[in-house]
Amino acid sequence: MTVLAVVSVLGKDQKGVVAQFATYMAERGINIEDIEQRVVRGFFVMDMLVDLKDLTIDLSELITGLLELGRKIEMEVRVHLQRERREKRIALLVSREPHCLQQIVEDVQHQRLHGRIVAVLSNHPDLAPLAESAGLPFEWKASTDPVAHFAWLGQRLAEHNPDLVVLARYMRILPAEIVARFRNRVLNIHPSLLPYFPGAAPYKQAYESGVRVHGCTAHFVTEQLDEGPVVMQDVFHINVGADSLDDVKRKGLELEGRVLSKAVQLFLDEELVVVEGKVIFKPGISRFLERSG
Repeated sequence: MTVLAVVSVLGKDQKGVVAQFATYMAERGINIEDIEQRVVRGFFVMDMLVDLKDLTIDLSELITGLLELGRKIEMEVRVHLQRERREKRIALLVSREPHCLQQIVEDVQHQRLHGRIVAVLSNHPDLAPLAESAGLPFEWKASTDPVAHFAWLGQRLAEHNPDLVVLARYMRILPAEIVARFRNRVLNIHPSLLPYFPGAAPYKQAYESGVRVHGCTAHFVTEQLDEGPVVMQDVFHINVGADSLDDVKRKGLELEGRVLSKAVQLFLDEELVVVEGKVIFKPGISRFLERSG
């Protein structure tokens, strides 16, 4: 019987990486079932699907050895064992607009997202009925006193310990200490094709500028507003002269939830990595995990 695992290797590109790991596997009775690799901007990413049924050493020794090999050549190594995929914890931050919360809740309920929502946190009570109707814990604290609000938010996030924080149209700027604590683990949806129309009222900006294509951007949050690594973007068309500002907003809102949810899915399925401020998609991890699970 096959015993499958996925070995992921990430780091600065250099010669001989594939050969070193392939040799290490072969010497220990491991068969490589499939392999995908790529180099993006000088960064090497490889996923190997391996069969451990003829492994000649203890599993813990194998993993320790792989990690040590990675350290020697300054590569990060991750090992995903068969059926090991852990359900990741998601904290949703919301304000008053329901569309992104609705989309993510629906996708989790239909098992399109491999994660569990552990908290819905807000600065307004408006979305409590939506969250509670889905059986989700909802908590809120007004942000009229920002210091008190963010102290509360930081405490709640620390207690829930999420793998991913999703700003599902949460209309406050996170303080630097929360961003730093969850580096590359806070996803936001911005209603424009960044870097165009950053900041407030992007739909109004697009409508008044006369552009014919607009869209939205899912990105990781950094200390620089609307400048974090981009995960996903998608567009809609504006019929200039016929579409009203409300039409533009409606098209945008319909798109926002889908783009944000897709970005969440990519994170939960470990299909991306942030390298030097850019998001790189990993070649085979999701497909391999489906085969090994």
